[in-house]
Amino acid sequence: MKSVFAGICGAILALLLVDCGQLPKKPLIGNNNSPYKEQSTHSSAQKAADSQQLPSTATAYELPAIAQGEMIVRHTGYTLSYNKEHNTPNWSAWCLTAEHTDGPVPRGKKFWDDPAIPTPYRVTYYDYKESGYDRGHMCPAGDMKWSEEAMHDCFYMSNMCPQMGTLNSGAWNRLEAKCREWAKREGALYIVCGPVYDNKRHEQIGIEHAIDVPEGFFKAILSLKKGEEKAIAFYFYNDESRQSYKTATLSVDEAEELTGLDLFCALDDSLEQRLEQTNNLRDFDKR
Repeated sequence: MKSVFAGICGAILALLLVDCGQLPKKPLIGNNNSPYKEQSTHSSAQKAADSQQLPSTATAYELPAIAQGEMIVRHTGYTLSYNKEHNTPNWSAWCLTAEHTDGPVPRGKKFWDDPAIPTPYRVTYYDYKESGYDRGHMCPAGDMKWSEEAMHDCFYMSNMCPQMGTLNSGAWNRLEAKCREWAKREGALYIVCGPVYDNKRHEQIGIEHAIDVPEGFFKAILSLKKGEEKAIAFYFYNDESRQSYKTATLSVDEAEELTGLDLFCALDDSLEQRLEQTNNLRDFDKR
């Protein structure tokens, strides 16, 4: 499959997903031909935002930025890469353990401006007003019921993309529920998802900020259950069509071509090659 993100050939700021305790401290998302280094800051969130640095709670492996640059922001429960050209995340990623598939915290009711994002790119709740698009969570609220702070943080506007309501409440929501079902069975899942921009020009929404509307969305899922390691990806069109996760499957290799990302690159090369070539929903969707 020819990459529709051919223009994104710079590397992605990588993500540390060691919360599940299964992976070495290497980046899970990145580019294999770029060096990386650990970076952290100790300034306040507001000072970090104004200087376009990471918030004080963030630690990331820094790679050359893509396009006009990106920011890695680590929030409670998930990490995101923010794109200051699109004013949406490049991706949000998290580790969903069996223990975190449910909890006592009710779903949040308010969206928040993200203080870690520099003011010129800090999308607000009102930027989506009367746009015809939902404020679509990338990291879902349903995965954050285990922590009040995690629930709060997943409602940052930096975690949102303009998403058609038919998709948001339909196939996207059903796949989120399936991931929780699979995490209970597998013990833990590594999940990465985000928008796909496959046109040179995009529809835009926004009042104070110009937000590009993606043409689609991807989600990649990895299980490292010992002896049963597996991975799969999905792609959904951002439109009003009726879609199903069962017919939206891709291999991770195909998702990488579609997005220009190098997903799960912390894996051993032989394991990565084997898992990322497969596209077998039955490995996950057992009855």
